[in-house]
Amino acid sequence: MNVSQKLFSLSLLSVALQATAQTESDIERVTVYGDFYQQSLAQLSASASVISDARVSSRQADHLDGLLRVAPNVNFNAGASRGRFVQIRGIGERSQYAEPINPSVALMVDDFDFSGLGASGILFDTQQVEVFRGPQATVFGTGALAGAVLIKSNDADATDNNYVSARVGSKDSYRVELANSVTVNDSLAVRAAVYHNRSDGFVKNAFLQREDTNNIDESAVKLAAKWQIDNATTLNVAYRWYDIDNGYDAFSLDNDNITHSDEPGFDRQQTHAVSANLATKLDSGELQFIVTHASHNIGYGYDEDWTYTGFHPWGYTSTDHYYREVDTQTAEIRFIGSEQVKLFNNTTRWVVGARLEGTEEQVLREYTYADGDFLSEYKPVTMAVYGQLDSELADNLNLSFGIRAENYDFSYADNAGLAREHDETMLGGKLALNYLIGEQLWYASISRGFKGAGINPDQNVQEASRFYDAEFNWNYELGVKAPLADTVNLRAAVFVMKREDTQVSDYDVQYRDDNSAEFIDIIDNADLGTNQGAELELSWQAANNWQVNASLGYLDAYIEKYTRADGSFVARQTQAQAPSVTANLFSQFAFASDWMWNLEIDYTSRYRFSDGHDVKSPATTLVHTQVVWQQADWETTLWVNNVFDETYYTRGFGGFSNDPRDYYEFEEPYYQLGNGRQFGVSVRYQF
Repeated sequence: MNVSQKLFSLSLLSVALQATAQTESDIERVTVYGDFYQQSLAQLSASASVISDARVSSRQADHLDGLLRVAPNVNFNAGASRGRFVQIRGIGERSQYAEPINPSVALMVDDFDFSGLGASGILFDTQQVEVFRGPQATVFGTGALAGAVLIKSNDADATDNNYVSARVGSKDSYRVELANSVTVNDSLAVRAAVYHNRSDGFVKNAFLQREDTNNIDESAVKLAAKWQIDNATTLNVAYRWYDIDNGYDAFSLDNDNITHSDEPGFDRQQTHAVSANLATKLDSGELQFIVTHASHNIGYGYDEDWTYTGFHPWGYTSTDHYYREVDTQTAEIRFIGSEQVKLFNNTTRWVVGARLEGTEEQVLREYTYADGDFLSEYKPVTMAVYGQLDSELADNLNLSFGIRAENYDFSYADNAGLAREHDETMLGGKLALNYLIGEQLWYASISRGFKGAGINPDQNVQEASRFYDAEFNWNYELGVKAPLADTVNLRAAVFVMKREDTQVSDYDVQYRDDNSAEFIDIIDNADLGTNQGAELELSWQAANNWQVNASLGYLDAYIEKYTRADGSFVARQTQAQAPSVTANLFSQFAFASDWMWNLEIDYTSRYRFSDGHDVKSPATTLVHTQVVWQQADWETTLWVNNVFDETYYTRGFGGFSNDPRDYYEFEEPYYQLGNGRQFGVSVRYQF
């Protein structure tokens, strides 16, 4: 353990020990929106983090990848312009090429299901971000084997949160944002939000003499309306538009953020999405009907050789481009029983619902070494029914039982002659017992998650490995949510997750006559997987002018009995993207009536990048700070992210050489570097 890690561990311990002695003010109550009921985070029988818009602004987070380190046992990786691939408790995808989208972590943006579309995690007009750890099958179904992330935006009638903001920073970066709600009449409110964010990024392309080949260029619009049709019925409608035109030029032979590519890549997405949510209050509860439609045009490509033609006599030249069109429609009907009209002698509140989701995904791959373009079409359809009972067994003792049956049906065909269909019904749910002792909530839960089967489209994959099975997991969890004193809130959980038919992302490497390497992506099933650990979150009002938040995650995750793509057998191996320790410390100190100083530290321990090679990310400690001046409706922030310009990695490859200078003889690790030090000023006006 190095000095920075020791200091971070001691600071967390100091916070925990001193917290029990504080007895002054109340901790803010936080509402969770991602469950069937809107309820207090302190009463939720699950391990979850709720990250406020103030915290989003403090970190200068434009995307989920700038925020997720706040939550324990959550990680992400890039291999793109953004950290598009999220892992919760060690489970989650790490890349996507020609294979169909098959997520392990659900991504919801209000009513929209953007699972598997991580570029959509742009943060603008955000009320809060919710992170649910552990399987969430009852609420979210097949996309939430590991957990779920909800981006909750401001409601259409949020007239008390109109604002305009602007930010400028190093690396020629700037961001502008405007959000405004208008009350049209007593029954109708509308809101509009617009956003644009741009940065040159941290990569210099030495061959092209450019510093913007790994740039960020993102725009978004949100339109929303809330119509109170009558005293019992409310209609919410929304439209979202994303235009993402980012560069992707991240890898270099020397791992130094100086690239030599002559055809730098791209990472693009354009989205149009509409939703309608109709809610009617009845004597016995509330009936909800939710429909959505989203169309995504996605482009992703890279310079495979990472150099220019003529770089070396042994060099090769290749690009690999993927174009994906995804259209998704959902329809859901849900009835939520009233608190006043309960079942079973007025002891049990209930929920019942059904959901239909259909997607059409078309992929075009343009690859230098392919004989022709590769085309595929993937059509998954899910149909689900679900229900939940929340019963009062005795004073302060409650039992929650949820279940979801989901039929997962897909067809796949490509122009290489592969055609498959699959139809499977999966069952998941949750049983939770919680007991309230004063203000302390203790809970124990058993939950079962599932993730659908899939297909490996690469023509070099053997027939026996074309198809991989669905994965299931059982999660056993104990937790407590309690005030340690008047000014302290504690949330803690321990869990053991047992995975069956664990889906493992692997690859094989084949070398061509010109020494270039061809990667064959393969997903297969290991017999078993275990993900176990603990999570701790602490909020402490240390003084009237000093607030401290801390989180700590411990994870032990491994797979057993797995045969790699190269034929080697793995008896037991640590899972990829599963650091054993994650931690975050946030301090906000008001040193004058209108001045604040924020200090934030992120820590991630060493972890392996892949199940198919042994390249690891070293332990990383990142420090961020801000000085905030608040005056009436104005807020000005001077900020620095990654204060000490720490080198860290967001993606890693190994098991091959891409360097012609050593004649491709020596396997090397290759890394995508995270953002270095960046500083700037932000101004926000509330009206």
